[in-house]
Amino acid sequence: MSRTSRIVSASVLAAAAFVAAATPGLVSAQPGSKQDGKKAAEGPTIGSIAPAFALRDLDGKEHTLAQLTKDGHVVVLVWFNADCPYVKKHFGDNKTFNDMQTKFKGQKVTMLFINSNAPGTQGSGKDRNVKARDEWKIDWPILLDEAGTVGKAYGSKNTPATYVIGTDGTLKYAGAIDDDASPNKVGKTNYAVKAVEELLAGKPVTTTTTAAYGCSVKYKN
Repeated sequence: MSRTSRIVSASVLAAAAFVAAATPGLVSAQPGSKQDGKKAAEGPTIGSIAPAFALRDLDGKEHTLAQLTKDGHVVVLVWFNADCPYVKKHFGDNKTFNDMQTKFKGQKVTMLFINSNAPGTQGSGKDRNVKARDEWKIDWPILLDEAGTVGKAYGSKNTPATYVIGTDGTLKYAGAIDDDASPNKVGKTNYAVKAVEELLAGKPVTTTTTAAYGCSVKYKN
């Protein structure tokens, strides 16, 4: 390659890097979100049957999607990592998930927090999750998916990526929990709450997909 060609190639690469850094919507690293292991495959599409699963919570109880939908529950899945700042912001001063627990108490709504991080990675392990559950007063189950099978089936790439499943077992919403992707502020619109309210009212979900934000799920491989 000639000296002129090398200069042109370097200029093109530099320009591409500048565009990627300056363009909203392009993938960029988030604080605490180093990509670890194999990326999740693309998940199910809106309106398709949500992937079935059976996972145990921190007390050893098994939870299956099939049983929940059979019992007529709307199911909310939230990918969880207690050490991710994008998860932490929804507990602490902002009580996003605690407020959801209160709002839907006594109704046929079940929220499951799923931790698909591999053993030894950020936020993984039973002890860390028990501590988070107790500290943040989480009433709904935290399920461990250390092999990452369920996370990959849903195409979950971030914590707290959120999925809402209707009583018919189909995926109704997939994306962010709210409309603020910063690590400390909570958005004005909670997409999961909006979707659940519409489903409980017998209405179609108006916002079915958004771009999930947060830390990467630390898959095993």
